[in-house]
Amino acid sequence: MKINSYTKDDVVVLEPVGKLMGGPDVGELDEKLYALIGRGQKKVIIDLGKTAWMSSSGIAILIHHHTKFKEKGGNLKLANLTKKIQELIAITKLTLVFDVYDTLEEALENFKK
Repeated sequence: MKINSYTKDDVVVLEPVGKLMGGPDVGELDEKLYALIGRGQKKVIIDLGKTAWMSSSGIAILIHHHTKFKEKGGNLKLANLTKKIQELIAITKLTLVFDVYDTLEEALENFKK
């Protein structure tokens, strides 16, 4: 698992590449998200287009940080979900929790509103 990170406008984009399973993979994402919160970053998109699969640990980290960003007045959005992850998010009804966008561009555009 590798996590690419870059900033577009004032939005940080994290792009996990590979499988987001338990252990070190989830730990790395957790650390990156906590670091962003610590720096006062309010706008984050997780681009899941290159994420092959996500375990329950991965989902738990996303839910946890979604809550943390909201508490700090920020927002964590999901974009570019693969078909498997899209089904997982739908089955678990997390579409009611997260702002989910078909493309990264749509998620970025939503932050401009």
